[in-house]
Amino acid sequence: MRIKRITSCLAVIAVLLISNAYAQFSDSTHYRLNYTSSGSINKTGDGTAYLLNNGARFGIKKKDISLNFTNTWVYGRQQDELTNNDFSTSLDFNLYKTFPHFFYWGLANYNTSYSLKINNQLLAGLGIAYNLIDKQDAWLNISNGILYDKSDLMLTDTTRENYHTFRNSLRLAFRFNIQRFIVLESSSFLQSSLNNGNDYIIRSTNSLSFKLNKWLALTTALNYNRQNRTNSENLLFTYGLTLEKYFK
Repeated sequence: MRIKRITSCLAVIAVLLISNAYAQFSDSTHYRLNYTSSGSINKTGDGTAYLLNNGARFGIKKKDISLNFTNTWVYGRQQDELTNNDFSTSLDFNLYKTFPHFFYWGLANYNTSYSLKINNQLLAGLGIAYNLIDKQDAWLNISNGILYDKSDLMLTDTTRENYHTFRNSLRLAFRFNIQRFIVLESSSFLQSSLNNGNDYIIRSTNSLSFKLNKWLALTTALNYNRQNRTNSENLLFTYGLTLEKYFK
């Protein structure tokens, strides 16, 4: 039943994305809708393990500003035991009001994660960014800023902690479109507490997509996350489909 529901959802989204598809932002194309559904299943005589990784993103880009709204959900079980139930939603904006390739950014991000022992986490802040490469088919960006972190964590199975801190947030991101057929994309964060060097967060999202047409691609994804305060981490490798549409 779950597989049938997922297949039905993919079919509906595909129909919505097929018409009037665009390959990228342009002077007349200001909106982007992206949906990725990937996962893995391993069935043996001892039981079944599966992992589902779903993400949806809506973006707006005008001359002086861009806005992105992103939601991700990872759910996994192994031999009837829950391994992942991780949800993240974020809203970010970029403001292009200075010299070329440089911009300001702002972010608000909410997370809850079974695998990383996060009951609730709110991250919000501002920073600056610079595009080291800024071409139509090649983009490389480095950014830095300060985030306020208010978290409710499980340090052990019986110890719960509510705390807040300010973090330095360093990010390296890139997107390369090779022959308009292969898309390599990555975004990696190191978010260290200003008060404690052992309190840091690592987030790395990487994907390799093979485009079947303008709106559909086969995608493999490798994600790594670590919450050092709870001494927890996860490494996720999944494969599936990406549906994407640019429109006016």
